[in-house]
Amino acid sequence: MKDKVLLIIPAFNEEKNIEHVVDNLIMNHPELDYVVISDGSTDRTPEICESKGYHLIKLPVNLGLAGCFQTGMKYAYEKGYSYAVQFDGDGQHRPEFVLPMREKIKEGYNIVIGSRFLNEKKDNSMRMIGSRMISLAIRLTTGVKITDPTSGMRMFDREMIQEFAYNINYGPEPDTVSFLLKQGARIGEVQVKIDQRKEGESYLKPVVAMKYMIRMLASILIIQNFRQRRR
Repeated sequence: MKDKVLLIIPAFNEEKNIEHVVDNLIMNHPELDYVVISDGSTDRTPEICESKGYHLIKLPVNLGLAGCFQTGMKYAYEKGYSYAVQFDGDGQHRPEFVLPMREKIKEGYNIVIGSRFLNEKKDNSMRMIGSRMISLAIRLTTGVKITDPTSGMRMFDREMIQEFAYNINYGPEPDTVSFLLKQGARIGEVQVKIDQRKEGESYLKPVVAMKYMIRMLASILIIQNFRQRRR
């Protein structure tokens, strides 16, 4: 599957959004393959996917983002995909930016991040202040500037697909980006636009977002110094 891209769509209780996301891919972007990973959903997400004939992996329990994403990466590796994209099931990510990300990764990158801020400034919201702090922490520890480390829209090459598929230490988070940079991975960015969630509420409410920021900063600045890459 040379040059083929797989969109991995983690979905936990996304019954209000999943049809919009997948139908848009099927109708408007048939060049992109996808798989929905229903992460132990307790709503109608898996039933909707099955009734619509979507490509679906149904997990019997909730594994969280790391386990869910690893499932998708194993699927991508075993099916022979060259590239895999972390793609939200809530309607925020726009598929028209996937092919520009593929062109960027072909320049020799291992990971390409869909950045909201490559050519645009961050606002002064608490979440963006947290993003600035994480960017600074990554730059201090790796020497690399990442403008949008908290973006959930990321493309991975074949080498990284294998890493994430078979290494239980990896979660698709900014601290892993920092760790992989230290290990020699090349990471690029492409300017994208991210839409608002179509329906429902984000789990990253202010208190949760603050705890997330603190955890990422501690991991990047301290814990990553003791982390080892499995070979």
